[in-house]
Amino acid sequence: MAPNLDEDNSLFNFVVQDGYGVKGMVDLGLSKVPAPYIQPPKERIDKQNSRTCPLQPIDLSKLDGPEHDRVAEEIATAASTLGFFQVVNHGMPIELLEKLKDTAHTFFGQAPEKKAVYRKGASPSPLVKYGTSFVPEKEKALEWKDYISMTYTNDVEALQQWPQECKEVLLEYLKTSVMMVRKLLEVLMENLGVKLDHSKIDALIGFKMVNMNFYPTCPNPELTVGVGRHSDMGALTVLLQDGIGGLYVKVEDDIENVGKKGEWMEIPPIDGAIVINVGDALQIISNGTYKSAEHRVRTTSTKSRVSIPVFTMPKPSEKIGPLPELVERDGARFRELVFQDYMNNFFSNAHDGKNSLHFAQVNN
Repeated sequence: MAPNLDEDNSLFNFVVQDGYGVKGMVDLGLSKVPAPYIQPPKERIDKQNSRTCPLQPIDLSKLDGPEHDRVAEEIATAASTLGFFQVVNHGMPIELLEKLKDTAHTFFGQAPEKKAVYRKGASPSPLVKYGTSFVPEKEKALEWKDYISMTYTNDVEALQQWPQECKEVLLEYLKTSVMMVRKLLEVLMENLGVKLDHSKIDALIGFKMVNMNFYPTCPNPELTVGVGRHSDMGALTVLLQDGIGGLYVKVEDDIENVGKKGEWMEIPPIDGAIVINVGDALQIISNGTYKSAEHRVRTTSTKSRVSIPVFTMPKPSEKIGPLPELVERDGARFRELVFQDYMNNFFSNAHDGKNSLHFAQVNN
């Protein structure tokens, strides 16, 4: 039964509990955004007065040649200033990237009941969760987004338990992404003067997830957000975005020839490029050298948008803290803690747009 769009409980039950998602609501035909999705003015994204990030994509293929040092410096500089950068010639076939985007549109284009099978509390697998917004039960204003999230344990369980419509292409994407993450972490550690063996890198990225995000068209994009401001809690995130755009990152400190402190700038879609961003765990481990920047996503009234992130993070039981070599040199800016404790703090604060890094700071 269609909900009463002017009655918050009816709308919430339809979108969240019954699993119809934002797309199900949009498919009813909307002339205006329902009240639960209207963001407070300070959280809205002003597209007209935002700039595009001027940084050019980094050619990863040159890491294996005579320009290694220059490219490594570009990666380290981007990670220690903006915390976001784009890479090309990364080893992922263009055909794979296009298939991923097509697969996301196909999955979210299914009948609601096919997707709702995986909703929270009903999913047949603990590895798969379909939902909407971030923490809809706690948020003051909901996000204009549906998603499906898949946790990776091993290839066999992924192929058995991930949705039939997307499991093979997403598994290929995740495994290729992890290879790239390993290479990037080696470069970033090398820049710190630290060499991590394979077991330490494994510990840093021992927990992996891949999401497909769907942002339906919105009648009033200026009033909503696809994703509110947040940082990622892991080590590195790998993101494929489509050609529509809408990803914004906050400049934490003045960056010469890039942006001013406090400014939000768009990471523009570039054909064939992959977006990389630093997460909280890497900022902690690097003792603050690498920056986990806040970012958010706007909505659009013209076309539905998809994005496909791979999150790499420590296993929940893993202890994380600044690398000893960096503490010896600079003193500890963050304390050591079990990553599960950090995750708990992250999720309890995320719906309020709070950054959890203060939870790990030594002066907290």
